[in-house]
Amino acid sequence: SETDPLTDRERQVLRLAGDGLPSASIAAELHLSEGTVRNYLSEAITKLGAANRIDAARIARAKGFL
Repeated sequence: SETDPLTDRERQVLRLAGDGLPSASIAAELHLSEGTVRNYLSEAITKLGAANRIDAARIARAKGFL
């Protein structure tokens, strides 16, 4: 089994993004700035080798990280 490369916060943000929430809604829900949400998403996308936020959420779910 593969080691989960994501931080707890990256998982939180990615889970909401995978549910279709825009960055502004994720930011409001987690009490973060939109820029911070974008940074977390960018890190998660890079770590998972994904094409975008939806792809990253799909990969993370398939690997059991979410």
